[in-house]
Amino acid sequence: MAAPRARGCGLSGLLPAQTSLEYALLDAVTQQEKDSLVYQYVQKVDSWEQDLSVPDFPEGLEWLNTEEPMSVYKDLCGKVVVLDFFTYCCINCLHLLPDLHALEHTYSDKDGLLVVGVHSAKFPNEKVLDNIKSAVLRYNITHPVVNDADASLWQELEVSCWPTLVILGPRGNMLFSLIGEGHKDKLFLYTSIALKYYKDRGQIRDNKIGIKLYKDSLPPSPLLFPGKVTIDHVTSRLVIADTGHHRILVVWKNGQIQYSIGGKIDLEAEKVSTVAGIGIQGTDKEGGAKGEQQPISSPWDVVFGSSGPEVQRDDILWIAMAGTHQIWALLLDSGKLPKKNELKKGTCLRFAGSGNEENRNNAYPHKAGFAQPSGLSLASEDPWSCLFVADSESSTVRTVSLKDGAVKHLVGGERDPMNLFAFGDVDGVGINAKLQHPLGVTWDKKRNLLYVADSYNHKIKVVDPKTKNCTTLAGTGDTNDVISSSFTESTFNEPGGLCIGENGRLLYVADTNNHQIKVMDLETKMTSVLPIITSENAVVDGPFPAEKQRTLPKLPKSAPSIGLSPMTACPGQTLQFKLRLELPSGAKLTDGAPSCWFLSADGNEWLLQGQIPSGDIENISNQPTISLQIPGDCLSLEAVVSISVFLYYCSADSSACMMKAILFSQPLQITDTEQGCMAPVELRYVF
Repeated sequence: MAAPRARGCGLSGLLPAQTSLEYALLDAVTQQEKDSLVYQYVQKVDSWEQDLSVPDFPEGLEWLNTEEPMSVYKDLCGKVVVLDFFTYCCINCLHLLPDLHALEHTYSDKDGLLVVGVHSAKFPNEKVLDNIKSAVLRYNITHPVVNDADASLWQELEVSCWPTLVILGPRGNMLFSLIGEGHKDKLFLYTSIALKYYKDRGQIRDNKIGIKLYKDSLPPSPLLFPGKVTIDHVTSRLVIADTGHHRILVVWKNGQIQYSIGGKIDLEAEKVSTVAGIGIQGTDKEGGAKGEQQPISSPWDVVFGSSGPEVQRDDILWIAMAGTHQIWALLLDSGKLPKKNELKKGTCLRFAGSGNEENRNNAYPHKAGFAQPSGLSLASEDPWSCLFVADSESSTVRTVSLKDGAVKHLVGGERDPMNLFAFGDVDGVGINAKLQHPLGVTWDKKRNLLYVADSYNHKIKVVDPKTKNCTTLAGTGDTNDVISSSFTESTFNEPGGLCIGENGRLLYVADTNNHQIKVMDLETKMTSVLPIITSENAVVDGPFPAEKQRTLPKLPKSAPSIGLSPMTACPGQTLQFKLRLELPSGAKLTDGAPSCWFLSADGNEWLLQGQIPSGDIENISNQPTISLQIPGDCLSLEAVVSISVFLYYCSADSSACMMKAILFSQPLQITDTEQGCMAPVELRYVF
């Protein structure tokens, strides 16, 4: 139906009536009184001579989780609609998602309710549909989402902050708005009464909405949106936050999984326990309770440290408390923090940050302001003696002194503490350098350098804290997953965490949206992918993600066979093979046909134990890189690995479709001599 004549579409039109309602609700005692007040309010707003109507979604916008674009006045007519104005970087928007999930679980589209996410980007990177797709998958958003990249609806409604909810009646008429997080009770009250009111009048339709979940098209993957990575320097094991699979992986440095678990982990006792938090998001900005009794809010990174130079072991767990924009501390032993009295073991409390979302530096730690601190690293030695903080929403890197708690600027942002929009991609010194939503930092003690995951610029940057000089170390800024032999040609997609290993030689990067751990060799300046290998001996808490099982087809007699030059490799080394196959001019892969690759090693099957033996080829212009990890225990010093490729494609005019295959044979010579990082072997052929 056509949109009715509006009396003005700004949210300010709701303000007088809704403010009166909320004051009245403060005095209501029983649920019946509250329900009655809201019912009377909806009746009043519904009787206005002219609706306060929302503008329809502009044509041409990109949609996710729907079969086709939606219209407020056609597809959503007869529904109570909750518009969620959000941006996926915003911690407050993420805190709202459980409330929306609970609401959708209570009321379906058949009941007359629909939630629509209106993505209104803060950062340029967030305007890109592929990045929004990743966020929809990462946060399990199952309702329709529209990419309002130019924020046209945001501006027409005069929305002022993230998140903002706007509740519509069945005519597209605005009923309520809720600003910020923490309004679950009001959200349920307002929507339930709106549904009841319009059902009483026969205006609710129970038709199904065409939902098509984007996540259903996602292929299985050993990792899914890994957010952070760290290293156990004693055993050289990597610990990966496999965020999308809701698990922690402990893997050997060759990528073989040892544990798949969750929670706080004692690897020696094989025990999981909680050290801080009660399992419910808290709003406390002071703390002081024992860890397991202290509510906390979205801890996004942790790092071990000591309370002073005289302490010889780690006695504090520092916490980046993104949800309250603060840095907290959990005391692992009795001790003191700067400007604090003696504290008992187990105490969990604020160390720095007022709780206001700001880019404010101050000599007094409680007067400083952070904006969603998301990454921590420790430099306990003099002259640094500080925590480095990736402060994502201010696009800065800051320091917190371990001696007096003073918070200082290192790189990025600008001087105005209230300006959280001073982002960019600029190498430079101090405030002249620009970052875009950095999520991770790690300290290189060997070189006295800080590495930064400049997440929304898709780059790894390096900072000299002495000179405050910030430069790009790796990443072109392109998000395509192209494996390259050099830092300058390597690519990342919203890298979220990083750590130093192998005595300062290797930098491990959680390449979040590429679902990989990248390995950067700081000496050879080469980048590779860490293969994640399942093992029969892995200790698993819950199932591994299902992976497709295939049988190697028989190669056609006409398939060419190409012998590659022998390669020398050592146990534990990762070899990579990059497919570079060319189809006839104009030809394209056949949609739905299983173009794929296989690894085999006749007579030396031990080479492939725990490896990923096959995979799909979905795009001829972005062909996969195949990884092979040489096992630690080699049963032979010579072997041949075969890579079989099967391509299904159609000619340019689609008059003929065919299958072509090819076999590449790679002789291997195994040696105990470490070979270092090697460039991928390019497997080229023109059909």
